[in-house]
Amino acid sequence: MSADMDRHPHILNASSNLLGICFVIIGALKLANVNARSYADETAWVAAACFLTSIAASYSAIRSDAGNSWLNTVADVAFFGAIFLLALAMAIAAIYL
Repeated sequence: MSADMDRHPHILNASSNLLGICFVIIGALKLANVNARSYADETAWVAAACFLTSIAASYSAIRSDAGNSWLNTVADVAFFGAIFLLALAMAIAAIYL
């Protein structure tokens, strides 16, 4: 098994867990009635979409042949972009809470 194949189950697991964190943030902002006054929930929704993209690309990379390096790249870029957006959503939420 190559190093690429070892990495993608970790991205799949981490993306799945962090997708749940996005939903917790969105729900907490809704319950606190802060979602209308900030862009934190919209940022968390975009992060959730990026995590979902990372999950799909990582799963596809695992299930397909090892030669699909573009799926690996999509999973990596979507994952790191989503982490940045999630951190931004948390910072925005911390300012408004």
